[in-house]
Amino acid sequence: MTTDVAVVGDTAGYKDILAVMRQRHVSAVPVLDSAGHLAGVVSEADLLLKEIGAEALAGHLISTGRRAEQSKASGVTAADLMSKPAVAIGPEDSVATAARRMHDRRVKRLPVVDEGGLLVGIVSRVDVLSVFARPDEEIRDEVARKIIAAEFALDPSAFDVTVTSGIVTVTGQVDNHAVARRLADALQHVEGAVDVRDRITYPPADEPEAGFLRPRYQHH
Repeated sequence: MTTDVAVVGDTAGYKDILAVMRQRHVSAVPVLDSAGHLAGVVSEADLLLKEIGAEALAGHLISTGRRAEQSKASGVTAADLMSKPAVAIGPEDSVATAARRMHDRRVKRLPVVDEGGLLVGIVSRVDVLSVFARPDEEIRDEVARKIIAAEFALDPSAFDVTVTSGIVTVTGQVDNHAVARRLADALQHVEGAVDVRDRITYPPADEPEAGFLRPRYQHH
């Protein structure tokens, strides 16, 4: 997360917004209301609507159900031009959550707001992708110490954990199917893991009911 965020107030004019974007070399800025709460986001795409013009947009946007863009083309302040509500995320949300939200909402960055709606930072695609630069040994240490030993109270020496180029492979046996499934699920959420190869087994007596296929877990 970047805490030095370029922002504008909701009363900022068109040229003021453009000046901030150019000075800070960003393609979008969060918009704050008078109390400092996140009100929306203005992007270059929003500003470009002004160049097209409200009249030129009218017929096309009405036919496609995007009338709000015609209003933006006539706007002169950040409050008029911004997209709202802003697609945001909380400080405690995971990198995986941020990635899914960016993908689902088709945005390049997410303002980070606290419980009171105050802006505390911003997360970009580069920030999200940087987690995959995490060293293999650090990932292996988390799997062995924090997940296998601490979270599941299992003996890490009973498992073979390898991490190569971010690909995590865990081999070992647990008491039953339920533990195997929960452990495999926990491995999916290890930050920096490019893929997870589950080689966890359990006694044949604890096999799932007939017709139940044990899922294979992979990190995405």
